[in-house]
Amino acid sequence: MSLRIRLQRKGRKKNAFYTIVVANSRSSRDGKFIDKIGFYNPNMNPFKVLLNINKAINWLQKGAKPTCTVKSIFFLKGVLFKKHILNGVKKGIVEKSEIKKKIKPWFLIKNKYF
Repeated sequence: MSLRIRLQRKGRKKNAFYTIVVANSRSSRDGKFIDKIGFYNPNMNPFKVLLNINKAINWLQKGAKPTCTVKSIFFLKGVLFKKHILNGVKKGIVEKSEIKKKIKPWFLIKNKYF
């Protein structure tokens, strides 16, 4: 069973918002899902994203593959960067105490724009 992290459409006609879910790649877009990770509303200015970063990293480490749109959302929210640093901890390159020191400046730079 291959897992995908993807957007599930909600809302009414021409006013959609999305929930970010983990689902089987063969299930339909709005069909059954395994876990709900977050929420994405592109209609607001600026767009609104609520995301459980720890759940997202957990599913990525288990082998779930994000779709293109979800991957860009993960990049903006720092999920991919945090996963990269956690892989360094796993290999022994980075210590656990250094995680927050490395992530904090990255978030400060990103939050200027979003």
